[in-house]
Amino acid sequence: MNSLLKEIRHTPLLWLLAFVPVLFVAQKLKPEAHTLLFVLSILAIVPLAALLSHATESVAARTGDSVGGLLNATLGNLTELVIALTALRAGQYTLVKASIAGVIVANALFMLGASFLLGGLKHHVQEFNRANARLQAGLLFLATIAILIPSAIAQADSLADSAFIGMLSVGLSVLLIAAYGLGMLFSLGTHRELFAGAEHAEAGEAPWPITLALATLAGVTVLVALVSEIFVESVQEAAVAFAMTPAFVGFVVVALVGGAAEMASAFSAARKNRLDLSVGIALGSATQIALFVAPVLVLLSYVIGPTPMDLQFWPGAVVMMLIAALTASLMTSGGRSAWFLGVLVLLVYLVFAMTLFLLPPRTQGDGAGSRKHAALGAFHLSQRGSPDAVPERSACCASFS
Repeated sequence: MNSLLKEIRHTPLLWLLAFVPVLFVAQKLKPEAHTLLFVLSILAIVPLAALLSHATESVAARTGDSVGGLLNATLGNLTELVIALTALRAGQYTLVKASIAGVIVANALFMLGASFLLGGLKHHVQEFNRANARLQAGLLFLATIAILIPSAIAQADSLADSAFIGMLSVGLSVLLIAAYGLGMLFSLGTHRELFAGAEHAEAGEAPWPITLALATLAGVTVLVALVSEIFVESVQEAAVAFAMTPAFVGFVVVALVGGAAEMASAFSAARKNRLDLSVGIALGSATQIALFVAPVLVLLSYVIGPTPMDLQFWPGAVVMMLIAALTASLMTSGGRSAWFLGVLVLLVYLVFAMTLFLLPPRTQGDGAGSRKHAALGAFHLSQRGSPDAVPERSACCASFS
């Protein structure tokens, strides 16, 4: 505990932790002040992300970068899982799919590219274990193919009804979960020696005791999940005040803020020349969302959802996820990086973000209705034949508008 208090005293950024209780108090006293809650939630997430970063590095110092990256990705994805489960119970399946696609693209492009850039600005050339990167990129590509198939068949074949898409989604979900488990067995078990991190990290401060680091990881993850829920509730109204399109909010803002803790860990590790940890967090998180979280949500929808959810995504999201997987695979194939490589990856993400920010909503219906259909037009949703297509679209659009 003394190590934690010392870290807070000597790190000005962690002084922002005072905004965490302020946010909870403000949420109780003024739940309608969405713009205020939006700003406070961001101020609260930033120091929590920094604290999670230090705890992750302490764990990775004792377990290795592969296990440390996996642990950070798993705990970081709990935030997205909590948000997705909440939307799943409400039947807002399009919102669930938007968050899944947004997180995959943000982790595979923004987090990876920013890690390459920040690490490259301090170190001329950095090296990382390309075997681990290639495995994660390969698994991510497999997931995008599995997501592409239901969407492509639903668009191309008029005989592909909702029952067929539902059964196919369940079968694909089981296959993806099995692939994720086998990938973990391969990288952490039978061929663990192939995925050892490169020994080129900078010497730094002594890591925290493992018990303190694990306790901090667990506690901060819970706080990040609670803060993220307030953020998601407030961002819907704050987006209007800041003139952000519904598509940009759902696919970019929510994904980036939800992954702030993981990003802080990845960026800090890259600056300390621990690029194995950065790549493991970025691609490991994207892979875990695609191969484990998304399929689990499909299966859970049969238990806690009003209707079953499928893996049929809208075409724009599928294209972005496929491009993100291919870009990550291409940029990590050499096992070396420099700052300009990070710029290239970030530019791909910025192309997507700019498109979603400028994309006008579909102008259909009257004035009140057109705003409700903004997210529908922005995302180019095409859920024909999907059991969740009609009843939850208005709920999702209302969430984004």
